[in-house]
Amino acid sequence: MEKDSSCTSDIENVTQMKLSVVIPAFNEVETLSSLVGAVREIDIPDLQIIVVDDASTDGTTELLNGDLGDKIDTLVLHEVNQGKGAALKTGVQAATGTHVIFQDADLEYDPKEYASLLEKLSESNADAVYGSRFLGRGLSEVSPLWHRMVNGFLTLASNFFTGYRLTDMETCYKLFPLEFLQSIEFEESHFGIEPELTAKASIAGLAIVDVPITYKQRDFNEGKKIRPIDGVRALYVIIKYGLKSH
Repeated sequence: MEKDSSCTSDIENVTQMKLSVVIPAFNEVETLSSLVGAVREIDIPDLQIIVVDDASTDGTTELLNGDLGDKIDTLVLHEVNQGKGAALKTGVQAATGTHVIFQDADLEYDPKEYASLLEKLSESNADAVYGSRFLGRGLSEVSPLWHRMVNGFLTLASNFFTGYRLTDMETCYKLFPLEFLQSIEFEESHFGIEPELTAKASIAGLAIVDVPITYKQRDFNEGKKIRPIDGVRALYVIIKYGLKSH
């Protein structure tokens, strides 16, 4: 079915969907209040904010149970740290919207970009939308060369197996239909969830497009958690699911 392409720039008019925002959080007490506030300020009807606290030890849990309690719709607490993929799985299980977008708990990604993803979904025939840091501004201005090269290589490897023409497979900003997310098994507990979701979307026959987003990278001293070993794991996951699909 063709989607209506006569949308306006007003986010209230581009879609009738209900959006669930899944925020995995582990030791993000310094940024979580600002992030949740920024998400809540987005002018989207029927927005559901879900925070999954992955057994934080820095005061994040107390913050969520206290000052942030009335700003989120659903809070799920993991008793044991399980990883980003596990937190996303928990969040998806609690989602009630028609679509889900993933949002890191730091301030690298700006929730104001939701409008771009929603407009792209409305005006295209795609089933899902990725926010790409490689299009326009993004990684080229704020990320070291080695980081861009690793991300670019993993995206190319993923595209080879999936047939997609994505520019940023590893992006946090993935907008999927809830029906798809609840139909698959989340097997990767950590950062390998990114290539896993992309591979399973390909197997399910979903059309994915990407749209430029801005990006403000933080470093490891500021709490960034992904490590070089995660890149190795991502390549393994790409090959694993790539072989399954052929």
